[in-house]
Amino acid sequence: MNPELKTKIENLPSNPGVYQFLNDKGKVIYVGKAKNLKNRVKSYFQLGPQSPKTKALVDKIADLVLILTDTEIEALVLENNLIKEYSPRYNISLKDDKSYPYIVVTNEPFPRIYPTRNVVRDGSKYFGPYSDVKNLKASLRMINELFRIRTCNFYIDQDTIDKKKIRLCLEYHIKKCDGPCEGLISQIAYNNMVNEVIKLLKGKIDELVSDLTQEMHKASESFNFEKAADLRDKIESLQRYASRQKVVTTDLADRDIICVANEGKDAACSILNIRNGKLVGKKQLKLGIENEDELEDVYNAAVKFYYNALTDIPKEIVLEIEPSDLEIISEWLTLNAGKKVKIIVPKKSSELKSLVNMCKQNAILQLKDIQLQRMKNEGNIPYVLSALMRDLRLKTPPKKIECFDISNLQGTDTVASMVVFEDAKPKKSLYRKFIIKSVEGPDDFESMREVIARRYSKVIEQTETLPDLIVVDGGKGQLSSAVESLKSLGLKDFNIIGLAKRLEEVFFPGISESQTIPKTSSSLKLLQHIRDEAHRFAITFHRQRRDKRTFTSELFEIKGIGAKTAEKLLSQLGSLQIIRNASMEEITKVIGKAKAEIVFKHFNSTADNKTPQTDITESSNN
Repeated sequence: MNPELKTKIENLPSNPGVYQFLNDKGKVIYVGKAKNLKNRVKSYFQLGPQSPKTKALVDKIADLVLILTDTEIEALVLENNLIKEYSPRYNISLKDDKSYPYIVVTNEPFPRIYPTRNVVRDGSKYFGPYSDVKNLKASLRMINELFRIRTCNFYIDQDTIDKKKIRLCLEYHIKKCDGPCEGLISQIAYNNMVNEVIKLLKGKIDELVSDLTQEMHKASESFNFEKAADLRDKIESLQRYASRQKVVTTDLADRDIICVANEGKDAACSILNIRNGKLVGKKQLKLGIENEDELEDVYNAAVKFYYNALTDIPKEIVLEIEPSDLEIISEWLTLNAGKKVKIIVPKKSSELKSLVNMCKQNAILQLKDIQLQRMKNEGNIPYVLSALMRDLRLKTPPKKIECFDISNLQGTDTVASMVVFEDAKPKKSLYRKFIIKSVEGPDDFESMREVIARRYSKVIEQTETLPDLIVVDGGKGQLSSAVESLKSLGLKDFNIIGLAKRLEEVFFPGISESQTIPKTSSSLKLLQHIRDEAHRFAITFHRQRRDKRTFTSELFEIKGIGAKTAEKLLSQLGSLQIIRNASMEEITKVIGKAKAEIVFKHFNSTADNKTPQTDITESSNN
């Protein structure tokens, strides 16, 4: 730490405010807020356990800039603005936030309504952000069809009207505008129409329909039938739109559901907008985070970004987990909304918990889309392989993976399977089966040693390339046997792991303790899929051998029936059970009358005297 920075840290004030960390080039690398700047900033430089991200940040801090504020809420707003301005490397930030448009209702005597990507704090109302531009265009199209909102760019007030600075345009003549530029509609009437649009944008369609229905009845009672007919058509359009919305809560409350799904440096945020108990909209944000960011901080950033410009903030915001700054964010939301805003985290099974689960699934789906896009941008390497390379600390993506599993039946008929995955997909033409020959009894370790030696001695003989990753189904014992077998063949440069099924533990050569991969990681799901496929393939092969041995031995018990006849029966009729239940005529067609009489007499004379066979449970190395 340089002397100048040390002096600043020793003389920090205890006020609320914002702190900026700068690197040796004077670039802002982190922006944070604090209720007490002295305590918060000093905490970065105190000895004690720190996350890798914090350690990396502290190592790069060369200077410090402070901005004092009166309250922590002011610090929160300033922090948001500075993060947006500087995009510091170590802050959680929204990627490509300029690509998210809003619908703005301007703060003018005769407001305009149009899409924008620039948020200006001039009293205008903003609705969004819209992650899907199609939804934004559909909303604007409905507004233009139902309401006569002006589309010109002029500033119109009473002075403009009195001086007749603007003339009527085509929009008025085709009945798309009521002509506020020449005073053909009063400011009060025009703003009442704008308020109806705001209700529509807020999802208050039922309330809007109720207000329009009352207005229609008044117009009808006043014999203004043309206006009443216009209102009727507008109500019918709104009702058709409302009928397509899904009722998701019975309490008819207004709330937003927010969930985040993250993996590595990618995070997707999904927001479900519920108004009057109906799902009226879904928005999605793409967040860029660091590996060591806590999920609570990610929720913090998502909530702050989403509601930074909005005036349409519901009374309830439902989250999967609490954000790290719960109290200050609740207070900030309350100030922005002009009403008490509660942040709720449902714990028990309920309507809200179900909505959180639905929102989470939307976020996970969006995250997969982000990862697929990244895959395309990184040269068609599946993202899951990049994640696996990261989690297993490999030097290159494991494009080719071979996995081995051992299966036996109470120590008999031990077999092994090898499945191959290329680019995270099964390559069934490369699957292999092995009958264990040198091992007596149920010895999974020695069986693994044998199958690894047989497989990779053949690879050496045929000068093939080793796979990028070898996976053995099992723990330390199976892994050690496989490693010893590979070394005995003179192989050195290989990547191998063991995957134990009980706790989904990953074992590395030379490390006694198991390592864990996050349960939500796509890399763990891929390893599980590969392991389960190897297990399925081994079990299938084992059943085939067991069935063949069982069928043949029972047919051999029939005096006068040889191996060729037994095989002919099995191949033609399919199974022992079918042969046992076959008629004399069916068996005769396959092996002739003389032998058919022997087989038929054997099964039918002994059928009633046979004792049921004891069920035998398969065992497989897990």
